[in-house]
Amino acid sequence: MLHVKNLSVYYGNIQVLKEISISVEPGEIAALIGANGAGKTTTLKSISGLIRISGGEIAFLGQPITSLAPEAIVKRGVAHCPEGRRVFPQLTVRENLEVGAYCRKDKPGIMKDMEEGMAVFPILKERERQSAGTLSGGEQQMLAIARALMGRPRLLMLDEPSLGLAPLIVDEIFEIIRRINGQGTTILLVEQNARMALGLAHKGYVLETGTVSLQGRAAELIDNEHVIKAYLGG
Repeated sequence: MLHVKNLSVYYGNIQVLKEISISVEPGEIAALIGANGAGKTTTLKSISGLIRISGGEIAFLGQPITSLAPEAIVKRGVAHCPEGRRVFPQLTVRENLEVGAYCRKDKPGIMKDMEEGMAVFPILKERERQSAGTLSGGEQQMLAIARALMGRPRLLMLDEPSLGLAPLIVDEIFEIIRRINGQGTTILLVEQNARMALGLAHKGYVLETGTVSLQGRAAELIDNEHVIKAYLGG
């Protein structure tokens, strides 16, 4: 579904990504783990067209998307739920969800998906007329995911969905991610909580200083000695 080959990105004179290659197949959850500054967020922004790449190729559903504008990539079926949630604080929950469907014209389908999204996240139904800025961190994360799903993505990219959340809320968010994947949405997950990410994912990539240092089945990576020492607190 998604194939990234030899992706390189520079910020000024600093090379942030050094010819990395990753792939995500239909129906998978692929986890991208690594320390702060490893290049995880840059990878997602590159796929979304939010930053200019210096080299390499990105293909989605067999078609190149390397040179497309972000809105064109969204229309192809790629949704990006960014780090820090970034909801529109002055808009209501419902209005935030409507923004997520900005590329769509099918009003009946939009309304149907909005109701289905609020069924997945019942707290959003309770808060639908409330300003997003008044929600808790966990509720804002749920809204950010629901907003991304309003585009009916084939691939959902999640950047640090557990960041700053209480453990019980993190468990709830990860269970929801599992359910979304079970309903057919392919997921690329960037997450510092390596244990939870690899426990959820089918396969994983370890990103270190802009390079993929390890890759493989998630069940194998979670038992890897280097991964245990560096990321699992072993």
